[in-house]
Amino acid sequence: MSFLFLFIISKKKHTIFIMILDYLKNASLYSYANVRIEKAFQFLRDTDFTEMNLGKYTIDGDTLYAIVNEYETKPIREGILEAHRNYIDIHYIITGSECIATTFLTDQVPTKDYDEQDDYMLFSCACTPQLLKPGMFTLLYPHDIHMPGVHVTEKTFVRKVVVKVMV
Repeated sequence: MSFLFLFIISKKKHTIFIMILDYLKNASLYSYANVRIEKAFQFLRDTDFTEMNLGKYTIDGDTLYAIVNEYETKPIREGILEAHRNYIDIHYIITGSECIATTFLTDQVPTKDYDEQDDYMLFSCACTPQLLKPGMFTLLYPHDIHMPGVHVTEKTFVRKVVVKVMV
């Protein structure tokens, strides 16, 4: 079963991609978007993350890298909404489940201005939670404001990988 949330909006010469949520086994459906996205999905398919140390792993220099992380989920009221300019995020769940709250970046005013060095800005706005279970990923473009690490119903331990793909 595929959980495709992909909308393509074409305005003259610009095409906008919006968040994708699906299982890794269906990742080939989305590889057309960017050669680095295909490399990212290949890395996720070929790597056993269950015993891998936490931290950053270079896949292709600064243009493509992964961060392996573990944490306990939190209530949505404690979450922080973020967006990026230079990187697409692919969040892939290894163990546990979490919600990732999202909304489309339109005219919201950041609560923390863009940090060029770390490529993020923070927001406080309405968002919609989406469930991520083991084996699922979400692909978030720079215009997708997102809040990862939110618990579904109660605190849960999550192990996940975030692959950063330079736009």
